[in-house]
Amino acid sequence: MAELSLAVKDKLDSWLNDASIDENTKQELRDLESNQAELEDRFYRDLEFGTGGLRGVIGAGSNRMNRYTIARATQGFAKYILESHGDKEGQPSVVIAHDCRHFSPEFALESALVLAGNGIVAKLFPSLRPTPQLSYSVRKLSATGGIVITASHNPPEYNGFKVYNATGCQLVPSEAERVIDNIQKLNSLQEVKRLSREEAESKGLLVWLGEAEDEAFADTVAGASVNPELMASGAANDLVVVFTPLHGTGNIPVRRALEKIGFNNVHIVKEQELPDGNFTTVKSPNPEEREAFAMAIELGKTIGADILIGTDPDADRMGAVVRTADGEYEILTGNQSGSILVHYVLSQMKEHGKLPANGAVVKTIVTSELGASIARHYGATVFNTLTGFKYIGEKMNQFDESGEYTYLFGYEESYGYLAGNYARDKDAVVASTLICEAAAFYKQQGKTLIDVLEELYQQYGYYREALASRTLKGKDGLAQIGALMNDFRTNPPKQVADITVSEVLDYSLGLDGLPQENVLKFLLEDGSWFCLRPSGTEPKIKFYFAVCGTSGEDAKARINRLQEEVLSRVDA
Repeated sequence: MAELSLAVKDKLDSWLNDASIDENTKQELRDLESNQAELEDRFYRDLEFGTGGLRGVIGAGSNRMNRYTIARATQGFAKYILESHGDKEGQPSVVIAHDCRHFSPEFALESALVLAGNGIVAKLFPSLRPTPQLSYSVRKLSATGGIVITASHNPPEYNGFKVYNATGCQLVPSEAERVIDNIQKLNSLQEVKRLSREEAESKGLLVWLGEAEDEAFADTVAGASVNPELMASGAANDLVVVFTPLHGTGNIPVRRALEKIGFNNVHIVKEQELPDGNFTTVKSPNPEEREAFAMAIELGKTIGADILIGTDPDADRMGAVVRTADGEYEILTGNQSGSILVHYVLSQMKEHGKLPANGAVVKTIVTSELGASIARHYGATVFNTLTGFKYIGEKMNQFDESGEYTYLFGYEESYGYLAGNYARDKDAVVASTLICEAAAFYKQQGKTLIDVLEELYQQYGYYREALASRTLKGKDGLAQIGALMNDFRTNPPKQVADITVSEVLDYSLGLDGLPQENVLKFLLEDGSWFCLRPSGTEPKIKFYFAVCGTSGEDAKARINRLQEEVLSRVDA
């Protein structure tokens, strides 16, 4: 134990001597006595708030996801909720949902009991529900806030804790800082207030939600259809759909919403239908990766499916794969799906006389400009935000308050989309219904979504994007990520792939009225760009690349040169 840093040893001892920590947790730590590196990583810091809350590996320790780090974070959030509620009438309340991951039900209940201990009504879903339904329910039930236990598409050993304000939006930095400040003021876990389940229920501080909330959410999502008459006419049934929930929460909600619109020719990947915290059939439960669609593609080829859709574990991200004219299946990137949806939604709103003059489309700074060009073509104003759907939700709230703009659609390149004003988080359920609706609409015209995409490229330019990342775990990895960002910040490239860098955008300075964030974006003279961004939820740094070419081949060559040159410096 002598090799442990003094701060880590003190924190480890405090856990081993804390009467409120159960014996199994203490034994897990004692069993690691000979593994100083592991203990150092578990205690060198407290698990930090990233994109909207906590996310980390499950296990004992202050830098791990467990009932104690959950309780500590919930106590800090409870104080924020009480402050936010202020002198309003009635008791404050928080809606809680969870996904299929290990310990998600236990962490959700722990959060509820800590809220109850603080006199806050916890409205808890008894089984797994999608993250967007949580956001919707916070608004629908006029709650003071929300919590969802999920780690999105992270590996099985992860879990997370995301928090929402009264608008159903994830906390933005100014709000999260108040929660963090509350958490840091806790001197020990014994300061956490908590009731037993029996006491919480008897006092009316633990309320169980269910079918009524599910049906309301499904009806609302179905209401986002922009072509209900055509779908009801039978066009929906002409589309053959394969759907995989990738063992997550999307199974029932997506199927229910599709059925309400008229899609009955939907086939489920049976091996991936039921919840499974180990995600045993995939390397990663991430619809951004073609490998996650392997079983769906196999089923699609067997039945001749027109489109395959997949949702991640908490059903806030949706990926789509389209059958091409030669019978093969092509996966759409998040940028491509987003651009198609912007085009479909806005064109149909215009066709039906429902496109407002003050319409707005919101995207992130690392999302393709193709969707922005399409939106402007239809007269919409385009807004850029930092990465993270909470910033899109924040924009939606601003539109509601000012009345200056009408929100039409929001999306980010990482497969997150939202149409409609009913939630403040990305929704794979509505994205699934709309991408199928678009596919059915264009099938009536003899087109696939790949054909539509080619038409968009011909009209607006051949946009192409790429994403690369480097995973750097632990304390040393964090330092490496910091060094990489510092290198590009203090010694920015003047040329990349023989193209002059025309501008460097350092978002840590708070550009364009956006919050300060550790992101660097390099604009090139030919309209290409690349961006460096440390992930807020995983131990990795992400590199985004974008070009616009004169043809598909030209764009492919440009993106390859740009990516190769930047990453050669990263990996040097």
